[in-house]
Amino acid sequence: MSPSDPIDTARLSLALGDLRLPAIKLIWPEFAARADKEGWPAARFLAALTEHEMAERARRRIERHLDEARLPPGKTLETFEFGALPMVSKAQVMALTAGDSWLEKGANLILFGPPGGGKSHLAAAIGYALVENGWRVLFARTTDLVQKLQIARRDLALESAIAKLDKYHLLILDDFAYVNKDQAETSVIFELIGTRYERRSLLITANQPFGEWGRIFPNQAMTLAAIDRLVHHATIFEMNVESYRRRAALERKRGPGRPPSRATINANQIDAPRQEA
Repeated sequence: MSPSDPIDTARLSLALGDLRLPAIKLIWPEFAARADKEGWPAARFLAALTEHEMAERARRRIERHLDEARLPPGKTLETFEFGALPMVSKAQVMALTAGDSWLEKGANLILFGPPGGGKSHLAAAIGYALVENGWRVLFARTTDLVQKLQIARRDLALESAIAKLDKYHLLILDDFAYVNKDQAETSVIFELIGTRYERRSLLITANQPFGEWGRIFPNQAMTLAAIDRLVHHATIFEMNVESYRRRAALERKRGPGRPPSRATINANQIDAPRQEA
């Protein structure tokens, strides 16, 4: 079939549209002309078209998943200052972005540290990398998600709302410790944790260590149960460094001409990031 034949060209264009092969529909005349010029075998021509369609589908899928992930813009691994966080292993983070060693098992990732210490940036950066590697991710402020789940509970649709979150391999709950110690809020977040336990993964950022989580949950039993489910099969990063935002503000105030400061940590003051089986 030659792209110069108007009847066959129109027929092929309609057929490719019906078959939902938009990339092939767009590129086949160019590939056909090259195949005729270079004398490609039919199998090579067909393989080139199908590979192009598959690559375009993968690209569109990643774009679609990035859009639905609601990740904050610009927070990528390329823009993350690993040098300012000596307790965070870049090699370990890069290994986590592959996803298959923990997301397939429903394991969790927990980032502790003070406000402005880079937790949200690192969480979003891991999310971006995971989406690019084919996983589905949703980034949400914990308080915003809790409000949506409370509305679902009011409408007798909480179970359905939580089930819809199952399509995400990773749910990033940013600023977890800002949830109010309220029975309604606590119960929906506890149910979310319990439902995803050992099935789907959570990435949590929190300003407060586990010892302070009694401020989130209404009683010790619920606090311990939530922590137990989260830390089982979890990787924990403790990012106890000077605030990124505070350091950037000081450097702006200091003005140009002086080298930027770097936070330093005494290794004895903090536990290294650890893997808990």
